[in-house]
Amino acid sequence: MEHINNRFSIFLLIVLIAFFLGGAPISMAKETAEEYIDDSVITAMVKKAIYDEPTLKTSEIKVKTSKGLVKLSGFVNSQAEIDKAGEIALFVNGVQSVKNDLRIK
Repeated sequence: MEHINNRFSIFLLIVLIAFFLGGAPISMAKETAEEYIDDSVITAMVKKAIYDEPTLKTSEIKVKTSKGLVKLSGFVNSQAEIDKAGEIALFVNGVQSVKNDLRIK
């Protein structure tokens, strides 16, 4: 009888471990971390692309990314710079869409 109880305890332990290791909350946390890394990379790439544009180097542009959606905010000198920054951001790899909230100084 004790042998059966030990087997059942081991079986139950294995099932619980499998449940906790393979459960949805862990995989969801992993996806969230991956999305965060992807968003950080996209933000860095957009910032670099904007900085590399000679007409935008002196602009005060902030970039935030969430799930591939890039939000531009801050101040630039003209409507042409607003348009250029949005265009540059849109063509960065991984960007799904751009919300351009830039304003003219």
